[in-house]
Amino acid sequence: MNTAGFIHSVETFGTVDGPGTRYVVFLQGCPLRCKFCHNRDTWNRAQGKKVTVRELLLEFNEYQEFYRRTGGGMTASGGEPLMQAGFVSELFHGVKNSGLNTALDTSGYASEREIDSLLEVTDLVLLGLKAVDSQEHKELTGVSNEKIMAFIRHLREVQKPVWLRYVLLPGINDDFNHADRLADFVRSFTNIERLELLGYHKLGAAKWELCGDEDPLKHISPPDQNQVELFRRRLNDLGIKKIY
Repeated sequence: MNTAGFIHSVETFGTVDGPGTRYVVFLQGCPLRCKFCHNRDTWNRAQGKKVTVRELLLEFNEYQEFYRRTGGGMTASGGEPLMQAGFVSELFHGVKNSGLNTALDTSGYASEREIDSLLEVTDLVLLGLKAVDSQEHKELTGVSNEKIMAFIRHLREVQKPVWLRYVLLPGINDDFNHADRLADFVRSFTNIERLELLGYHKLGAAKWELCGDEDPLKHISPPDQNQVELFRRRLNDLGIKKIY
């Protein structure tokens, strides 16, 4: 309970990161450098707030009955929560002891030996797939997707439920070729329960400036609803039906 970790912030009324209403812990630190990151200020773990598992669970327990009524629980997001797998694992143990559910919002960038104990107390994985193609993944995030693909295959082996998230970047990954590859990918993983299409947005642009960086995608505008719908229909035509 006295294990400490570094967090960016906490949201006590989260409604988009898993089922029901949720207590969302945004962990500090991330090994990826995504060009479309909307939490640029979470990259450096040293800039986070140091807290203990006990402190977070005390606050979580204040809202416990509210989460219970909505079928909610706790979500670990970031940043990249797998960078602090031991801390998150102990945190999730506390949540599970309360009879509530847990969700891990991750890029999947980790080795198997670091996450097995965490997955044992994780009910749902919200996996942000940046790119199916390894080279494109490296161009968008600064790293290849080899570790991520190994993680996803491991999730399939242990049949851990996954909600897959895919950010549509106009002119980069929103054409039918990308839709076809994404559909092939989704069909190959029986544990993927749903696909969430997320339109790229500019809500995090100011954070890049505050961190002293230039927004690498400042030339790109968010997709309009028609662009998203065309991509969705293509996936539907390819047999992918559970799209949100």
